[in-house]
Order: sequence, then structure tokens, then C-alpha cells
Amino acid sequence: MSDEGSEYLPATSQLLVETKGPWSGPGCAGFLRDARELARSGHRVRLLFIQDGVSAAVAGSLRETASAAEAGCEIWVDRFSLAQRGLDESGLLPGARAVEMAEVAACVLEPDVRVVWH
Repeated sequence: MSDEGSEYLPATSQLLVETKGPWSGPGCAGFLRDARELARSGHRVRLLFIQDGVSAAVAGSLRETASAAEAGCEIWVDRFSLAQRGLDESGLLPGARAVEMAEVAACVLEPDVRVVWH
């Protein structure tokens, strides 16, 4: 390994993007369980719900979302996707917050962030 930073360093920050809703099958819940385990392992995990995925951030819709939040995952919900589906922040899981794409873009550009899209 060199001193120039070329060695592999595991990510300490994850942005996990969920685009599908709970009704799309077990993949959504499995993705959220993975997020929970990453958070439990000490990674910073931001879960971003966009498109139809925003329904998984509605309070009471999916226990895996609440479990991920309890494990320390930050719950981000795309404000535009909420509006397109006739939803607003008041119905979201406690602690979830609506975000704009400018904040998401800034996160993606952080040097230690790894992005996973589902």
C-alpha cells in the first residue's frame, strides 16, 4: 500500500436510494434491512426515498423503515416525489424529512459516500 491514498478504504457513509414502494415485492423491505445492518455496523446511512419509494416512508407503512430509523439511518424523502403523489411531510415517519435534490447532489459528491440505487 502506498502513502498516496491508492489503497482501498471502506466507505463510512452510504446513500441508499429506494425508488420502489412496499407493494413492489420483498426487495424494498430487504433493501431497508440492509440499510439497518450497515447503520448497526457503524456506517453513516442516509436512506433516500424517491419516486414510488416515498410510500415506504409514510408512517406505519413498512416496519423495516422504522427499524432502519431506530438503528440510526437518516430518512430522507424527495419533496417533489411526495408532491407528485399527493403526499406531504405530515404523514411521514417521525424523524423523516423532506429534501430537495440540491441536498442529495451535495451528498453524492461527498468523497466518502457510496451510492446504492434500488
